[in-house]
Amino acid sequence: MATRLTESTFLSGANSAFIEQLYARYLKDPGSVDPGWARFFAGLDDDAQEVLKELEGASWSPRKSRLVSNGETMAEAKAELAPTPPQTVDQDSIRAATLDSIRALMLIRAYRVRGHLIADLDPLGIEGNAHRPELDPAAYGFTEADYDHEIFINYVLGLETATLGMILEVVKETYCGSVGVEFMHIQEPDEKSWIQENVEAPRNRLELRPDQKKAIFGDLTDSEGFETFLQVKYTGTKRFGLEGAEATIPALEEIIHRASQLGVKEVVLGMPHRGRLN
Repeated sequence: MATRLTESTFLSGANSAFIEQLYARYLKDPGSVDPGWARFFAGLDDDAQEVLKELEGASWSPRKSRLVSNGETMAEAKAELAPTPPQTVDQDSIRAATLDSIRALMLIRAYRVRGHLIADLDPLGIEGNAHRPELDPAAYGFTEADYDHEIFINYVLGLETATLGMILEVVKETYCGSVGVEFMHIQEPDEKSWIQENVEAPRNRLELRPDQKKAIFGDLTDSEGFETFLQVKYTGTKRFGLEGAEATIPALEEIIHRASQLGVKEVVLGMPHRGRLN
């Protein structure tokens, strides 16, 4: 049934621009669209227009674009929009499947915006498990019975279709792991898209070779040893320490190393005067 709905709904065979145009018509004049679609759009929240744009999917997804603007002719687009004669699907079922897609996109967007608030940044477990209502699938109308339900998301997470359980697994792994990501507040679209692509494609994981791990461990050990030396040699001296920020050292080294590969000849580091000992 899920496969039939995916094939029959306009989301799979049509242009995402068509959806946006339909929604734009509704915003200008609710009476200009079918009453069923008017009820459907009326049920969406303020993020609806932003979410509908995400139906184009992720730029890094391995699939052929179906956008008219990417070379597909209007005749071909209309041909895809036209219903297949042998297949007849209940309109209510189509709207239900479409609504599931929209709600899933809203949930994904919520994790992009606020997923870092429940990231696993407390190894001691002192703060406990944080709960954010806006990250709960129930807030979008999903129930436990929907976790195994196949939903069409048009490669938004690199997946054409996925169950709700799979979607949650991907967004939690990406945005709620031991490294949180907060970027949706950035006003520059290109910068925001770059971060999103480089975080979601590898699911916020960095694969390192054994020698790279050893090099990072060596940097951390050296920085910790230098901290200990400063504490003994200059006891009570005002200075800025690395406690809690030791990862800055290998991060800076990698930034400088990569910058040199890209042609940077000089790097200037600014530091408060009390940090000269470091």
